[in-house]
Amino acid sequence: MSTGGPSGPDLRVAEFDFDLPPELIAQEPPVERGASRMLVVDRRTGAWRDSLFSELGSALKPGDLLVLNDSRVIPGRLYARRTLRREREKPTGRIEVMLTEPVANEGGDNLWHALVRPGRKVAIGERLVFPAADGTILLEAEVLERGLYGERLLRFASAGDFYAALEGIGHMPLPPYIHRGDVAMDRERYQTVYSAERGSVAAPTAGLHFTQQMLDALSRRGVEIARVTLHVGLGTFAPLRVERVAEVHLHRERYTLTAVAADAINRARAEGRRIVAVGTTVVRTLEHVALLAGGRSLAAHSGETEIFISPGFEFRVVDALLTNFHLPQSSLIMLVSAFAGRERVLAAYGHAVEQRYRFFSYGDCMLLT
Repeated sequence: MSTGGPSGPDLRVAEFDFDLPPELIAQEPPVERGASRMLVVDRRTGAWRDSLFSELGSALKPGDLLVLNDSRVIPGRLYARRTLRREREKPTGRIEVMLTEPVANEGGDNLWHALVRPGRKVAIGERLVFPAADGTILLEAEVLERGLYGERLLRFASAGDFYAALEGIGHMPLPPYIHRGDVAMDRERYQTVYSAERGSVAAPTAGLHFTQQMLDALSRRGVEIARVTLHVGLGTFAPLRVERVAEVHLHRERYTLTAVAADAINRARAEGRRIVAVGTTVVRTLEHVALLAGGRSLAAHSGETEIFISPGFEFRVVDALLTNFHLPQSSLIMLVSAFAGRERVLAAYGHAVEQRYRFFSYGDCMLLT
């Protein structure tokens, strides 16, 4: 069950729509990391000003706590061949498999939830093989369960270092609105420079703008930096298939709050310093753990969250938000609207369209203060 706050009885998903010319959807990252535009929005007044990400330091204050999501994207888009269950039959048919989440189990099996396309061809009990470019089979998996919209549960056979095999044959899971295959550049540019904990199937994109030089400059300015981990999962790809906001439910995503991060957040809150979230994944993590804490200090732990934040939600931790521009009618634009107001956010988005900002994962960003 979602943990988000009230969203109003009559809000509809369609009320978070906006017109976006297709040419504004960024297909490539900027030539240099961090060379992005930044729209700065005062969420209390709705006033905005056009700026650059390179000027982020001037918008932050000494003592601000900047919270990053250090999850690392796995190259989880794989291409498999089906094999028939009788011996000596040749593999047939190419299947795209998108790994979405590992499944903990007492037996120690390497189980993964995945999206499979074309799903109708892949039945329970079938075996998939994943070849390298030279034809060598590096991974094999059995289909254990079948779900809706192409979802499958796969059990991978033991193959030594599973993640090393992924690095060898996997592709970066670029979002479907990027109309090209992944290239060598994406191995670096679709990761944040501070990514460390592998497990996401999509990048926490607000962090893609940062360079190590920017982070060092912010630290010298007196901005404190903390890290949490939330592994972006299936919900990033799943469209909302309901009409009313109150009916939205998100998939679970795994997170970790370390003792170091919990202490930094607790101190900042106690001292009245701003907590600045880098991305909606950080917002969801911090607000989820704050709800669990029930007004007490945050404590280090790991868990899962399916928190859905929409207008009416009471924010307990986050004071400012750096975020990219999100898809129409998505749970992410609803979160941003909860933080700054739906009308103000849609007005700011309209300005961004007029000024030809670049949208979505490889696009420009917005700072809500």
